[in-house]
Amino acid sequence: MKKKIFIALMASVSLFTLAACGSGNKQVTAGGSTALQPMVEHASMSYMKQNPDEIIMVQGGGSGVGLAQVAAGSFQIGNSDIFAEEKSGIAVDKIIDHKVAVIGFAPIINKKLKVKNLSQQELIDIFTGKITNWKEVGGQDQKITVIGRTAGSGTRVNFDKYALNGATEVNGPTQDASGSVVQLVGQTPGAISYVAFSYTDKPGVKAVNVDGVAPTYDNVKTNAWKIWSYEHMYTNKSRKNTIENKFIEYVQNDKKTLEQLGYIRVSEMKVDRDAKGNVEKIK
Repeated sequence: MKKKIFIALMASVSLFTLAACGSGNKQVTAGGSTALQPMVEHASMSYMKQNPDEIIMVQGGGSGVGLAQVAAGSFQIGNSDIFAEEKSGIAVDKIIDHKVAVIGFAPIINKKLKVKNLSQQELIDIFTGKITNWKEVGGQDQKITVIGRTAGSGTRVNFDKYALNGATEVNGPTQDASGSVVQLVGQTPGAISYVAFSYTDKPGVKAVNVDGVAPTYDNVKTNAWKIWSYEHMYTNKSRKNTIENKFIEYVQNDKKTLEQLGYIRVSEMKVDRDAKGNVEKIK
């Protein structure tokens, strides 16, 4: 009797082990960019409903984290607002780029401020600490509080590169998640920061035009609004024909959700831009 119980227990352990291994093969962690996170979270839920045996775990952390972890093999998908080539220390030869969308970024300010437009130079002077009061740019007599993004943020890399012409932001409070940035700007009188378009319509904040150009999707498509980037989902070259590739294809083809959440399909762009920032019209 004891022998039969022992055999039964061993069989159960073996089945559990096999199930665990199978589950591990069917579980994908997609982490990194918080600008892309809303899309990945939404897509993962609908994807898992269609594929109940597969698990997509979504995390934030910033583009730098996504790139580093997918290169190391800790994440199966590294979400990023920047090309891997733009981030130092990333083993570019170990990962594969999948462009899934385009996203625009815009400066946002506390909604009570009476400013609608800034020149690019004014924007640079604000974020580098040369302009410290809103009355200097046509607003009320209110101290400017600059809220930056953490160093690993792809949003920061793109904003500094395309909005500030590579200028170094003034030291001050920083946030690593777009939702936290919106909340802090909305609660802080005189605050300014920057987020993806999908966050600009949140309570307490408003987007600002730059040089008279509005942060709209149509302006991004032609590069009239220059503060934008591709949204990338990187995979490790060591893994092929896996769930992550199937899920990425699902995200790329989810036209309805991309548009609902404020992203632009790559196929709608009138221009192309490489990792060095060179722009050319698509013929």
